[in-house]
Amino acid sequence: MNYAEEPLVFTCADETLVGILSAPASDATTGVVIVVGGPQYRAGSHRQFVRLARTLASAGHAALRFDYRGMGDSSGNARDFLNVTQDIRAAIEALQRRLPTVSKIVLWGLCDGASAALLYCRETQDQRIAGLCLVNPWVRSEASLARTQVKHYYAQRLMQREFWLKLMSGKVAAAALSGLVRSIRLSAGSAGSAGSAASAGAIASNASFQQRMAEAWHSFQGSILLLLSGDDYTAKEFVEYAQTDTTWSAALKQAKVVQHVLDDADHTFSDHAARTRVEDLTRNWLDAQVHPTRNPAGLALAP
Repeated sequence: MNYAEEPLVFTCADETLVGILSAPASDATTGVVIVVGGPQYRAGSHRQFVRLARTLASAGHAALRFDYRGMGDSSGNARDFLNVTQDIRAAIEALQRRLPTVSKIVLWGLCDGASAALLYCRETQDQRIAGLCLVNPWVRSEASLARTQVKHYYAQRLMQREFWLKLMSGKVAAAALSGLVRSIRLSAGSAGSAGSAASAGAIASNASFQQRMAEAWHSFQGSILLLLSGDDYTAKEFVEYAQTDTTWSAALKQAKVVQHVLDDADHTFSDHAARTRVEDLTRNWLDAQVHPTRNPAGLALAP
């Protein structure tokens, strides 16, 4: 084992936060702060954050996974992804205090952890952030969910003979038909309705969190790794949103974005092969994009 792990206990707004730091044997210059998503703690689903942190530390990158206030072993009241900017800042500062050689910070987030990472960048303009790894970002709204359901669920159901047999026999519940009609109406009325493309300072402070995420994405100067699960409605919903909402215009085509779709992976990469793939892609991206001295020839990322 060429890394060591230790607990980090630090404060945030008079509360105590708990994290686990995985540090390489040699001095690290890049530190990855793993921003958890949803109501979970620092280990992650299927211990995926434990595995990720250890893989990155073995490759020479420090990694800190931690609990927000009110989650896991941290004190305070629970909060959602819209209100964890102070927690993320406290984690970054704790990592750098413990490892002063770390000058570049990467935020790695799954689901609304990815959303929180973007919102952190918008709210703080933190110049220490050299890269963002965003995994199945959360952009859920009533309209975006409707678009995704119509395109990826109802469209398939309408092509199935079984559906029409059930419909003709009266076995399709009225609630199901009502849901289909409602989703179609929401989907048809929502595309491209969010306004002009995002730019620095262009979005009001009372804008939706999706619009604020878009502004952060467009203005971020570092590299972005976007990982999407092929078998996940959250990932599909994000792609739909980015392609149809004008505040996200051309976001996925920017040169700073490296994108990979893991075709058979579910939302939390519960399959061992999928988790390993995420770890490899993250490590390769860090070496090639965020820490290019580890890849002096500028080699392309493995597909």
